[in-house]
Amino acid sequence: MDINNLAIQISDWIWGWPLIAIFVVTGAVATLMLNFVQFKYFIRSWKLVLFPTKSETTLTGDAQMTSFQAFINTLGTSTGNGSIAGIGTAIYTGGPGAAFWILVAGIFATVLRFMEVFLATYVIGKYSFRTAKGGPLVYLHLVPGGSFLPYLYCAFLLLYGLTSGNAMQANSIGLGLSRASNGMIEPIYVAFALTLFVIYVLMGGAKRILQISDKLVPFKVAVFIVSSLIVLIYHGGAILGALALIWQSAFTPSAIGGAALGVTMQQAIRSGFSRSLNAHEAGLGVAGTFFGASNSKEPMNDSIMSMLGAFISTYVVCFMVALCIIVSGVWSNGLNSTALTISAFNTVFGVYGGWVVTFCAASFGLGVMVSFAFIVHECWNFLTGGRFGKVAYLIYIAVTFLGTLAKVDLIWNTNDIVNGLMLLINLYGMVWFLPVIRESVKKYIK
Repeated sequence: MDINNLAIQISDWIWGWPLIAIFVVTGAVATLMLNFVQFKYFIRSWKLVLFPTKSETTLTGDAQMTSFQAFINTLGTSTGNGSIAGIGTAIYTGGPGAAFWILVAGIFATVLRFMEVFLATYVIGKYSFRTAKGGPLVYLHLVPGGSFLPYLYCAFLLLYGLTSGNAMQANSIGLGLSRASNGMIEPIYVAFALTLFVIYVLMGGAKRILQISDKLVPFKVAVFIVSSLIVLIYHGGAILGALALIWQSAFTPSAIGGAALGVTMQQAIRSGFSRSLNAHEAGLGVAGTFFGASNSKEPMNDSIMSMLGAFISTYVVCFMVALCIIVSGVWSNGLNSTALTISAFNTVFGVYGGWVVTFCAASFGLGVMVSFAFIVHECWNFLTGGRFGKVAYLIYIAVTFLGTLAKVDLIWNTNDIVNGLMLLINLYGMVWFLPVIRESVKKYIK
């Protein structure tokens, strides 16, 4: 057995019923204990994003970013090629029913995002651990097992940042440009261009990372929404039928399949949950890391605001990708990943569909790479005690170049293992502090 097949088997085992059950039960219990916070404060989350308060947009003290910048960067990491490629893979392996389970997962994702950001900001000014002044590295230090859990989690997050946040994004951009240009743009040229871009970003430090992210994230989300709406409007007559197919496929054990007939209900559920998690990242602690580096003074407001990021990633980006694939009728054509998404856009844009998707993938990928440069640097500082910071940047630059050229099948397969383990560790910390979060929500309601 080669290492790639072994990774697939481990991933299938981790993302079987036990982890899905833990995710659902934790989300359901938290929803009840926190008084349905994701529904009660949905409108308020929009208000806080569209009309942020002065405290959320003003940088104070030794914080590295404002709360609003933390939200932007969180949205930046959760709208990447995990959506364009990952949701294509979800439909391929789980059939149209995977789209329904993406929506179900989103209900629990929003409350988990609320919890992780609340804890990340609640500990700011109260506790610290090594170089971390907030975020999961601090609150994991406060739970039983806190002497080693932060280090283990940080190692996983560092690996996740280098692979999912960098290599996967660079590789998707390189492959996308090569396919769209029929091989005229070779990956080696893309590798050099992306490497120069990353060097430029990193030379400016955290300040430049945040400046670029502030501009790139709204742009890439807007471009995606507009292009996807064009596809959905073009196939408007098929939307009701597609929604009916999604519903039927979600609960039909084997009658409706993806590229291969006989997709089971478990495959649909697993594909919907795991691929959407890789996109929205709720519960993984990525959002908590950004908000933990902010100057947050209002944990409840920041937590409410952060829920909108999980909503946009799940219900806007992920579901729109899935719906475009299904309404266009290409979901069973045998293609997978980004190729399946491109085939959906080709039904509207013709030969230019590949360029449209590639442009979206490139803007998505660049945004994720910029934001994760900050995450990787924070993890490196924590593990090394703030030493050899330039080495972290050199590693990130090297991964950008090599990731563009590499065959990343193994990385994609091991990524589910890494984020599954990150999820388990972070859920443990959040569940431990659930009573604290509950009391804060009750006071906020009063």
